[in-house]
Amino acid sequence: MSLERRPHLLYVAWGYPPSRSGGAYRLLATANAFARSGWHVTVLTCEREVFLRSTGIDPSMEERIDPSIDVRRLPFPNRETILDLTQWSRFRAWAPEIWNMWQATQTARTFPEPRYGLWRPVLENAAEQVHQKHPVDLVIGSANPNVVHLAGAYLHQQHGVPYIMDYRDTWQLDMYSGKRTLSDRHPAAKWERKLVGDAAEIWFVNDPIAQWHAELYPDAAERIRVVPNGFDPGFVGAAAVSKHSAPTTIRVANIGTMTGQTPIRPLVEGWTLARQSGDALADAQLDLYGYLGHQGDDEGGVLTAIAEIGDGSVAYRGPVAKAEISAIYNGLDVLILPLGTSRFMTSGKVFEYMATGLPIVSVHDPVNASSGVLSGYPGWFPVERMDAASIADALSAAVTYARSQTDADRIAARERASVFERSNILEPIIERWTERIEKGS
Repeated sequence: MSLERRPHLLYVAWGYPPSRSGGAYRLLATANAFARSGWHVTVLTCEREVFLRSTGIDPSMEERIDPSIDVRRLPFPNRETILDLTQWSRFRAWAPEIWNMWQATQTARTFPEPRYGLWRPVLENAAEQVHQKHPVDLVIGSANPNVVHLAGAYLHQQHGVPYIMDYRDTWQLDMYSGKRTLSDRHPAAKWERKLVGDAAEIWFVNDPIAQWHAELYPDAAERIRVVPNGFDPGFVGAAAVSKHSAPTTIRVANIGTMTGQTPIRPLVEGWTLARQSGDALADAQLDLYGYLGHQGDDEGGVLTAIAEIGDGSVAYRGPVAKAEISAIYNGLDVLILPLGTSRFMTSGKVFEYMATGLPIVSVHDPVNASSGVLSGYPGWFPVERMDAASIADALSAAVTYARSQTDADRIAARERASVFERSNILEPIIERWTERIEKGS
């Protein structure tokens, strides 16, 4: 394909690297995959300073952006994240509650999404400028926030450009209760219905979520697709190799942000019971890596739970930069997957875990969608119930297995995971859209 004929993707994502959010991996991988396949890629995203003063950043992620990608970091007009009082207006400083109400009203009038709605005109203007300079062939908006879909909807309305809605989180589905959160009359529900109606494709990360939306929007069912998360070999490295044939100190770990929905306390209780009930975990160490809450506030009480363990067998090790994570995996023997109860939840972490070839203990209700992903994976140890006894049994079985696991076992497990390598997921999609655009359909 010649340079002049390269198709042009406009990729719109708020939490693009260096954002440290878990969803940033999908954003990075998708844009990079299109660029590697010969597309010209323009990314519309948020300015770095917003993440510096809110969720934090991972600079190592930003370093992995394909150098051919044109990244445009747009102003984010919501000022709620600015906590420096010297930057507040007199109105906000004098009456912060009234200012908050005014801000919410302005946001709702622009687009009914709290905190993010005011970004709509910024995105639409930027999308128009990009298209005028270099016509766009396809727009992908990866939510949340859902305002990112407005850039594609705008170019579709004004210029007939097809757009894809990529959901990393859902708009109206409560992932834990399974209930719809908005009525048909709610402005946000009306917006989603219109956006889904005009979208070329709507992507969801697993079958349960896709099916729920197909029932909500039956006219769009043929355009709803499952595009699962996956793993990036560059982050994981080769299948982890066993340190020796019979390791004496087994290192067990969870890696990932721990929130109020992460069952760390049940995990710790199961760990304690397993150590009291037998010798399998007598010389084992449980390390917890990751951020404590999305805002660093330890909403899940991780440090409190650890403090109640008096033998030093459980420790919090802090967050790990993505560029360093493969080294951490290579020093571990067992991985823990603690998730909240939801049949709609898969978690992006499960794919990366599988790519290591290490044994995995699922500390989540069997109803969780991750169970379907892990089914058939060698070295998977699911809990039967979310209680201390069942967790203790799974931990003991996994540690016992880890002592005898061979390099061949790990390589076989990695082979089982290969279907979820990002390239295997994204390349067929890119080929399909490349052919579609070349045909002009």
